[in-house]
Amino acid sequence: MPTRLSNYFLKTLREDPADAEVASHKLLVRAGYIRRQAPGVFSWLPLGLRVKARLEQIIRDEMTAAGAHEVHFPALLPREPYEASGRWEEYGEALFRLQDRHGADYLLAPTHEEVFTLMVKDIVSSYKDLPLTIYQIQDKYRDEARPRAGLLRGREFTMKDAYSFDVSDEGLEASYQAQRDAYERIFGRLGLDYEIVSADAGAMGGSKSEEFLLPTPIGEDTFVRSAGGYSANVEAYTTPAPEALPLEGLPAALVFDSPGTPTIETLVAHTNAVLPRTDGRAWAAADTLKNVVLAITPIAGEQAGQRSLVVVGIPGDRDADLKRAEVAFAGAEVEPATPEDFAKHPGLTKGYIGPGTSDAPVLGAESSTGIPFLLDPRVVPGTSWVTGANEHEKHVAHLVAGRDFVADGVADIATVRDGDPAPDGSGPVTIERGMEIGHVFQLGRKYAEALGLRVLDEQGKLVTVTMGSYGIGVTRILAVLAELHHDDRGLVWPRSIAPFDVHVVATGKDPSIHETAEALVAELDAAGLEVLFDDRPKVSPGVKFGDAELLGVPRVVVVGRDAADGFAEVWDRAAGTKEKVALDAVLGEVRG
Repeated sequence: MPTRLSNYFLKTLREDPADAEVASHKLLVRAGYIRRQAPGVFSWLPLGLRVKARLEQIIRDEMTAAGAHEVHFPALLPREPYEASGRWEEYGEALFRLQDRHGADYLLAPTHEEVFTLMVKDIVSSYKDLPLTIYQIQDKYRDEARPRAGLLRGREFTMKDAYSFDVSDEGLEASYQAQRDAYERIFGRLGLDYEIVSADAGAMGGSKSEEFLLPTPIGEDTFVRSAGGYSANVEAYTTPAPEALPLEGLPAALVFDSPGTPTIETLVAHTNAVLPRTDGRAWAAADTLKNVVLAITPIAGEQAGQRSLVVVGIPGDRDADLKRAEVAFAGAEVEPATPEDFAKHPGLTKGYIGPGTSDAPVLGAESSTGIPFLLDPRVVPGTSWVTGANEHEKHVAHLVAGRDFVADGVADIATVRDGDPAPDGSGPVTIERGMEIGHVFQLGRKYAEALGLRVLDEQGKLVTVTMGSYGIGVTRILAVLAELHHDDRGLVWPRSIAPFDVHVVATGKDPSIHETAEALVAELDAAGLEVLFDDRPKVSPGVKFGDAELLGVPRVVVVGRDAADGFAEVWDRAAGTKEKVALDAVLGEVRG
């Protein structure tokens, strides 16, 4: 049955909402698809639900083709399963926690690994019941510190999350590939360009993780790729360590006065002025060792909440990337040390920190400060550095790693740049911006072990099941499609998810025009097309045309004064064309 705008629950806006930053947020609100309820929380109106339903149907089609079965879990879940997996603490402040009237702890689920695992544990007992893949399309909740960009980064969002269960690692590989292939088909049907990149598993855990990223300047993710085929999220990029250099024949370490040089820039300028190199080139920031002091606070475990410091030495031409630091120090909150932290550690001379020497170490677990000292992978034995001498306004030159100082380990936290080598040897990488639209994990046995999911194998022995997890951000993809498909007048939905197949606009005061439009709508409806009919009797043509362009139905048919001559005007919103078409040819034109 055609949908008539004269009695449809819809109100469009002419002005952008004040809090909207990106096109999708502006247009989805203005066109009456969503409405803001709270920061990062939105209500869905009839048009929005239609688009969302069509997007979900594409996902369901491909999940079914991949052999997955749909289930549905509540969003409100008890604490105990998440405590057993360790994620009640690991999620930190991102988790919405609440209590019922009896004081029992609950959460609004950010993901559902635990309860999927428990359901399978309750139902499956033998290898004969595996492999199994089940999925749901359900709302998730994360207490984002700064929700922004409408549906692109909210506190409540809809996801498709699937989970595979296998007896063996080989079975997991097959299930993982089946889901990965399904994602490629889904994004292909949606016309989305994407890059599959290696990723860090984060709080999900697991042995393998890949993200499907949409390359876009507004993306919040940064990834790298090489011409030779390497691609990874910057958090998952691994800096190749160069070969160690000989220690023999290098100049002795030299402490020198360096007044007014608390920054790398001032240090380089001063060192070139007072200590020229013997090889003729100038000192550069890459010759300096920047010692970054970080505060680490574990989220879970016996040390949870206990703040401590760590120092990481990185080349001075780089900065610390806190996202990469969060991966290096997984399970902890990471932030730069504060003045209060320095006040508690007088052995750190801010602006002039250095590792000390092997005979008198200032940094390291066995040093005078006791603060762990880690190094960038590039700082290998035989490399020589200018760094702090641990005295106010003093630095040391020719301090050689492996000869004059050692560290407690390696921390790969420095920023990644264009031209850095790909770790697989496939050439230099370039830096790109992207937005995550899907994520696949090989979880392995983390959740199965924590929650006791075991089955009898072919020999009658109990074995722990291995799992995979596969997520697609449904509402995020809807917003992404709105970002990609609009013009200066409004949305232009792809046909695959448009709320209607055709938008018919009747304009003019002559009753015969409306009669002709009614007949055309009936013909289109009988042909199986979903029709939105603007039959509003007292709305001006300009308002109707403005709404037709704003709402984004890909084909618009205007029945107006040319109807008397047997013609209508057909708009192709994607192509930006308007063409006069005979009324008896409109159906074929719209289908085409």
